Amino acid sequence: MIKVTLPDGSVKEMAQGVSPMDVAKSISEGFARNVISASYNGTTIETTTELTTDGTLILYTFNDVAGKKAFWHSTSHVMAQVLEEMFPGIKLTLGPAIDNGFYYDVDFGDLKITDADFKQIEDRILAVSREKHEFKMRSVSKAEALEVYKDNEYKIELISNLEDGTITFCDHANFFDLCRGGHIPNTGIIKAMKILSVAGAYWRGDEKNKQLTRVYGISFPKQKDLTEYLELLEEAKRRDHRKLGKELDLFHFSPKVGQGLPLWLPKGAALRDRLEQFLKKAQKKAGYEQVITPHIGMKDLYVTSGHYAKYGADSFQPIHTPNEGEEFLLKPMNCPHHCEIYNARPWSYKDLPKRYAEFGTVYRYEQSGELHGLTRVRGFTQDDAHIFCTADQLDSEFKNVIDLVLYVFGSLGFENFTAQVSVRDLDNPDKYIGDVANWEKAENAIISAAKDKGLNYVIETGEAAFYGPKLDFMVKDALGRSWQLGTIQVDYNLPERFELTYKGADDKLHRPIMIHRAPFGSMERFIAILLEHTAGNFPLWLMPEQAIILSLSEKYENYAKKVLELLENHEIRAVVDNRNETIGRKIREAEMQKYPYMLIVGEEEEKNGTISVRTHGQEGKGNMTLTIEDFASMINEEIKKTLKDF
Repeated sequence: MIKVTLPDGSVKEMAQGVSPMDVAKSISEGFARNVISASYNGTTIETTTELTTDGTLILYTFNDVAGKKAFWHSTSHVMAQVLEEMFPGIKLTLGPAIDNGFYYDVDFGDLKITDADFKQIEDRILAVSREKHEFKMRSVSKAEALEVYKDNEYKIELISNLEDGTITFCDHANFFDLCRGGHIPNTGIIKAMKILSVAGAYWRGDEKNKQLTRVYGISFPKQKDLTEYLELLEEAKRRDHRKLGKELDLFHFSPKVGQGLPLWLPKGAALRDRLEQFLKKAQKKAGYEQVITPHIGMKDLYVTSGHYAKYGADSFQPIHTPNEGEEFLLKPMNCPHHCEIYNARPWSYKDLPKRYAEFGTVYRYEQSGELHGLTRVRGFTQDDAHIFCTADQLDSEFKNVIDLVLYVFGSLGFENFTAQVSVRDLDNPDKYIGDVANWEKAENAIISAAKDKGLNYVIETGEAAFYGPKLDFMVKDALGRSWQLGTIQVDYNLPERFELTYKGADDKLHRPIMIHRAPFGSMERFIAILLEHTAGNFPLWLMPEQAIILSLSEKYENYAKKVLELLENHEIRAVVDNRNETIGRKIREAEMQKYPYMLIVGEEEEKNGTISVRTHGQEGKGNMTLTIEDFASMINEEIKKTLKDF
């Protein structure tokens, strides 16, 4: 007999050799019908794997992330089978599950897959799935695997890096593939699927390698789930920040300036500035001091910090000056510069904490294939700050930063989020720098603060920064997508590397602890996510223009200008549309530009000193006639409700 521990702490004594599916059935036949994957002692296994030792078993359904991963990875096997049937002679490479679905990278040789093939591929995948083929793992020797794939250089490369005795194939129907495992019980569970797109992808992500064709797909256990997902995709297309950014005149990319280097247009610059001023005001109240650092630094600065070793390959090439051996880098991070600001003078424990804040632009040479609108760029501005404090101050300073992040989220309508404590991967110590004892202290400090603040948090192993653990905020947007926004990191290592000190009460020199924090993360990425979350309907306080004044004809141009002046006196941002166009067209275009309020002025309004107020998205419903003062009061009250002081 073996003892199988379940997530709720209960223990089942089962016969040795029992499978996860047997355990599921012992709980409930109804529950077992929904189980599609499992893990034992932290390792993903098949639902048919024999359990031979005591351990902890987790059973997954499609509602679990791990369950979806197994479901989508299994579907990628079926898609690979169908692609081989339809396109004889192709070479398969890798087919992993991703956050939403799966892909398979394929060398099609002289053949080509197009949108016209999608329906036939989908129909064939569903036909194979209905045959309920079981997924079965089997071990093969390295020699056998190399022989089987002797004509596929991609699989040969993968196998060559594996140890003999660790190589497995997965079989289903008449198809097999090199695979580590993690599958659903059989293909019959796949009830709906869609080929989403095809794209180019370099083998192993290296531009020096051959470009393959990446086939993206997604699948579900119910047709209803697929229908809902496709509707969500259409809504995501409508909300795409690249589309909205163009429509709202916020930003632009120029090939002459360079890929991944956004140009902020006047409206976008105004939006950015308002976000900056919003955070600067809160930071000032929280005791931060604003600093400014250059866009470049000596290469040795980033060697000292460890950023060169970490980001050197992803950075722009060093800038060589006329002085022999002198090299500069475009800065990949702001922290080394802030360390040198701290180092500019000696400090006492009475001076701490020191809180330096900067909207600092940094640069990383991301691969061109990974660039995506504002979410992945080569030059971006971080709302960076670094706090230098004593050990006694760490807990309160960390909690104060949590309060600031929550204030930012609340003011911008991000209400659904989870805190993620990102810690080291103990199995890969080479990924990190610094003393193990300091890492433990830092990780414990973050977990303690998260508990005390009552955050809903999870612990993610291997997600820490190379110099320290962090608290990341995973925010769900209006479409239910999860984004990492806001991060707080505890760092014992950079103070060591830069030999930062302060004089303690004992008159001896001590190392400060460094807290890194960025509530927005990067301005570019944050604005992209905010655009998609709000569909361009930003909170009223943030809108570049809060109202547009529409005159019924040119006769009322002077009154429209008077309204504008009065609104500006009340600090309301507005513009006038005096074009010789019909009022219907003006309203339609104002709706497209997402002005929160349209103020229509004509003969009646001029005579009575009023405005006819139309709200964005109301389609003529609820129009009201107000005095300018009443409208201004309404706007300012609405802003106060959203934008409370920190």
